[in-house]
Amino acid sequence: PDALVEFFETLGFAVKQIGLEAGPLSQWLHAALKRAGFETVLLETRHVKAALSAMTVKTDRKDARGIAQLIRMGWFRPVHAKSVDAQEIRALLIARKQLLGRLIDVELSIRGILRGFGLKVGPVTRKNFEARIRELVAGQATLERIAAAMLSARSALKAEYGRLHKAVLATVRDDAVCRRLMTVPGVGPLVAITYKSAIDDPNRITKSKSAGALFGLTPKKYQSGEKDVTGGITLAGDEIVRTVLYEAANVLLSRITRFSKLKRWGMDVAKRRGSKRAKVALARKLAVILHRIWVDGTTYRWADAGPIAA
Repeated sequence: PDALVEFFETLGFAVKQIGLEAGPLSQWLHAALKRAGFETVLLETRHVKAALSAMTVKTDRKDARGIAQLIRMGWFRPVHAKSVDAQEIRALLIARKQLLGRLIDVELSIRGILRGFGLKVGPVTRKNFEARIRELVAGQATLERIAAAMLSARSALKAEYGRLHKAVLATVRDDAVCRRLMTVPGVGPLVAITYKSAIDDPNRITKSKSAGALFGLTPKKYQSGEKDVTGGITLAGDEIVRTVLYEAANVLLSRITRFSKLKRWGMDVAKRRGSKRAKVALARKLAVILHRIWVDGTTYRWADAGPIAA
């Protein structure tokens, strides 16, 4: 960022506004340029791509000029620049997810290797997994060496994953907003902290009804002349939040036994439109309810599905 700041300061004219296409480094660059006193805005990538798609020749220089034109005309969709706290929580969640994914990969690899020798692991808890593997390979020197190496890697992944998972739970425990969000049925610690870190600032959403659209949970729409098509959900926005909201909806419909007006609504949709559509609709509704609870400082009321003051 220092090189960019120096470049802009030596241009010889006042820089009115700087536009950055949202990307892996954009939050970092945005923060540095703002500290240096430059008015900086992040641009939504899909919008920029569509706006610049008419260019027959694509180069970095032409992209920069195109973004400058979008800024000049005001024809862009701004992206929220997250706070440092939100970025750190997001990094923690991604690291936890990566370790869990690698842990599952190792376990599946062990199962696959042993299956080739006619050794079936079968249903087993994570706690008893290692003992079961050692039991199966006992007396087979090569398989014992392979199992020992794989189980050692698994143990390391399991330990580090456990540390990060506890860190996530500790963060949720100390966060009053997350605790209130968790009063909604189906919403656990991971859903609450993922949603909160993605929104970051609840005031950037003027209407709670827009929360579902922010995470791509609203239907696509194409209307032209006599043609009017409603498609599947847009899949725009944060995929991780969309996934955890869908999982929360699935838990609410299939695993939570305590009845609520929210669950009744989801079950009614499932009868009319099917289970998958009902879960998507319920995920969208959860996004709206969570934002309303956050803004109002309320908790979920089981009796009539309305928020009450905390």
